[in-house]
Amino acid sequence: MKHSLTILLAAAVVGCQNPTFTECDNFVSVSQPDGPTLGYSPESGVKLLSVDGLVFKDLNRNGELDPYEDWRLAAAERAEDLARRMTIEQIAGLMLYSNHQAIPETTYGAGERMAQMERETGEKITVEQMEKIMGMEITTYNGEPWRDGLVEPWTLSDNQKRFLRDDNLRHVLVTSVQSPEVAAKWNNRVQAFVEALGLGIPANNSSDPRHGARADSEFNAGAGGEISMWPGSLGMAATFDASLVERFGRIAAEEYRALGIATALSPQVDIATEPRWFRFAGTFGESPILAADMARAYCDGFQTSPDGQRTEGAWGNLSVNAMVKHWPGGGACEAGRDAHYGFGKFAVFPGENYEKHKVPFVDGAFKLAGGTNQASAVMPYYTISWGQGSEAVGNSFNADVISRQLRQEVGYDGVVCTDWGITADAPHPGKHAGKPWGVETLTVAERHYKVLMAGCDQFGGNNDKMPVLEAFKMGAEEHGEEWMTERFRQSARRLLLNIFRCGLFENPYTDPAAAAAIVGSPERMAEGYDAQRRSIVMLKNHNSALPLAQGAKVYIAPRTIPAHPNFWGGTNAERQIQQPQPGTSLGGLSVVSTPDEADAALLFIDSPMGGYGYTLADGYLPISLQYSDYTAASARPQSIASDPTEGDRSYRGKTVRTINRADMESVGAMRKAMGNKPVIVVVNVSHPMVMSEIEPNADAILATFDIQRQAVVDVINGSFEPSGLLPFQMPSTMQTVEANHEDAPHDLDCHRDADGNLYDFGFGLSWQGIINDERTTKYGLRQ
Repeated sequence: MKHSLTILLAAAVVGCQNPTFTECDNFVSVSQPDGPTLGYSPESGVKLLSVDGLVFKDLNRNGELDPYEDWRLAAAERAEDLARRMTIEQIAGLMLYSNHQAIPETTYGAGERMAQMERETGEKITVEQMEKIMGMEITTYNGEPWRDGLVEPWTLSDNQKRFLRDDNLRHVLVTSVQSPEVAAKWNNRVQAFVEALGLGIPANNSSDPRHGARADSEFNAGAGGEISMWPGSLGMAATFDASLVERFGRIAAEEYRALGIATALSPQVDIATEPRWFRFAGTFGESPILAADMARAYCDGFQTSPDGQRTEGAWGNLSVNAMVKHWPGGGACEAGRDAHYGFGKFAVFPGENYEKHKVPFVDGAFKLAGGTNQASAVMPYYTISWGQGSEAVGNSFNADVISRQLRQEVGYDGVVCTDWGITADAPHPGKHAGKPWGVETLTVAERHYKVLMAGCDQFGGNNDKMPVLEAFKMGAEEHGEEWMTERFRQSARRLLLNIFRCGLFENPYTDPAAAAAIVGSPERMAEGYDAQRRSIVMLKNHNSALPLAQGAKVYIAPRTIPAHPNFWGGTNAERQIQQPQPGTSLGGLSVVSTPDEADAALLFIDSPMGGYGYTLADGYLPISLQYSDYTAASARPQSIASDPTEGDRSYRGKTVRTINRADMESVGAMRKAMGNKPVIVVVNVSHPMVMSEIEPNADAILATFDIQRQAVVDVINGSFEPSGLLPFQMPSTMQTVEANHEDAPHDLDCHRDADGNLYDFGFGLSWQGIINDERTTKYGLRQ
């Protein structure tokens, strides 16, 4: 069968210069000496065309080589041609960006639970009944919930088929996948499915950051645990080495393309000027200059294809579009409250530093050195940038923020995609739902129209084309159908350009075997591991407590994280952290049962988990960066921003209890138990923290940023010398946090430890003492 198929294919392109056909998974790869490798599914109905001895794909199946099918033409010319061929319904679908898609989507084991209930009751249970039982919509495959063995894990769900076929959606956000092979096979099924539809426009699959070493980090869905593991964004920033970030981008792009992913919903380059912000850990810290350098390096790494893989300029088959976020900067959320909720909808600028928040975009992501010019897409944040722009609406609804500031002043002409769910309804400021900040009174269709008129191109988290088509009608009534058609085509050209430049029209398929070999390969894992070690910041090393001698006996304190509300409105169950058992070797250190037996104690803790600034029961609350209970006696008596439906949002005088107070208490207890023997504290940092609560009881402190434990052990046992620097300030008290301007970098009074060291931006220790090198010279060290 395969032999006859190859003959059939060869006959279809007779006259070409010896193309080679290779069958792989569900597609055929066609390589040619003087052109790009093509990939297509024989079942899609797409044929091959022979023109001038070269091979092309007849994507619209009309028997002719149309300009958008001609890979010899510039990407912009092809995008222009295709945009003019597309109907308004097709463009509306191109403007959609799917909600989160797990591969496969098990809906919390709905299929297994359903099967078990049927066995117990002896009765057939419908999907509708199961949805009522679980209180949620269940994803189905051929009408049934996912169950292992029922269908292959790379099968398209009924919902995916619907939004790809009926809504013309072509941008899919992929979260967790069972394995790299499954991801590749799923991509191939998606591409074959859409290749058979209409104009044959391929899917542009995307991902949130997925290279974190900690499985519980925000948005880290991973790739079946088999992708290379790197430090979090703060850890990247702590290296103060942009070349390392560029190298990460190149490796991550190779792994993404092997998985079938061509767009990264990253980097997050907001300058983290507000230390209490929930998304602080996803940034490159508080310095605009450092963040700009990291943003440039990240985008260059992802977007620039290496020599031999380029198809136009620096773009090519290993390029991944970078969607930089969040314009014009979301790091100034009032009092640290995050804009995923109505209680955090405002970003405020009391220090008049609004323009400074644009620096990582204007001087970083929009001024690339690798040849792709600028980040190919931008995502505005949910926030209302209070006092900025012409009206108090979320950034994606604000024509002044998008059309004037971004499009006209900066000259950005790439894709602007809204953050997820901004056109949906929000029933309550404390409920996780839609984020239509400032336009709550508009209909869903009116919100879509306002987004388009503001200058955006795409709707994040929306699978439904109907509101977009309603928005088109509104525009046609106000401006005329010809004007609105051109407005849609303008966005279509931008969106198509990003698909063309990555070579997806020629070959959107990926080899599952290659995915297994590339994703998380030993070489890539090794580079990620080295980066993890380089991200570690040694804050304290009193009397040279570190490194420990080989064979030293260490006691590792037990740790439990109590049950607590999570950011998404649910509850995280109590969790016992698994520690190495006594008698095991930890990087040459011997783990013992009691402090009395130990030469040193190790404590692995987290920075304070001080809440989110609001609860349904108590309303507005402080966000604490200290472990002990905090009463906001010095908070502002009145909030800067106010909502017409709520009025003032002050939390002055209110008290909040930190979830992991036990971490602080454990350090104090260990100090007493160890006497004069060293107490070494390893704190995984997601925010700046009030160090005075633990520093006096620790002989050594290592700050980490979502890395593997063995990387930390390499510093503790002396295998690796610490070299990281703080990419932000550590506050001395919560009073200086309350006094800080949300929009101002470097405006905290910093903690000074028992050895006289100031935990300021750029501070870090090596074995020799305070680090002073070319990095501290370039970015500034204040001691």
